[in-house]
Amino acid sequence: MQLGEFSLVSLLIESGEVLKAIETAIPAQAIEQVLGQTDTRETRKRKLPSHLVVCMVIAMSLWSSDSMRTVLKNLLQGLRTQRLKLGQYWRVPSPPSITEARQRLGCRVMSQLFHLLVRPLATCQTPGAFLFGRRVMAADGTVLDVPDTPANAKVFGYPGSPKGTRAAFPKIRLVLLIEAGTHLIVDALMCPYRIGERVRVKKLLRSVTWLDVIDVG
Repeated sequence: MQLGEFSLVSLLIESGEVLKAIETAIPAQAIEQVLGQTDTRETRKRKLPSHLVVCMVIAMSLWSSDSMRTVLKNLLQGLRTQRLKLGQYWRVPSPPSITEARQRLGCRVMSQLFHLLVRPLATCQTPGAFLFGRRVMAADGTVLDVPDTPANAKVFGYPGSPKGTRAAFPKIRLVLLIEAGTHLIVDALMCPYRIGERVRVKKLLRSVTWLDVIDVG
């Protein structure tokens, strides 16, 4: 096949499509359920309601190179496309207001939403997903930089560095449980950098169902 027969596919993601994808994978009822369980549902009308902040946090992984304000603008464009009521004179809040909304939401909402919804998705038709009728799972890990604050340094620690120097940032260790057939992350945990993957991966066995057997015949 000649190179001239190839065409580039645009990498731009339409905001309306992002909202549809979020709604399909994460039903609004699930978000409301977790907001209720974590007592993070707003008690008064706000410019940035909690469910919108949840969608913004999720969308930040899709528009990772953009600012939070830009991500919110993209979401709101999609909301307008779907003809949801935003208010005629609604304006995108300032960056400090968006940061405050994220802090008000906290991390428990996203953690509980993850554990509520994430499940293996492979079927018997998925290549490499099952072996002798059992679902194939894999464990993996990586390390991530976190802001250089005294609290983060105390909890997570710094990686090793030459004598007389110190690493620029503390690091956390992220350990993942992954469905081999789909590469879907089905469980995850973070721990201090000094704790090895092999130690922490044992805790991920909480999400392994050893009776998960399927008839592949």
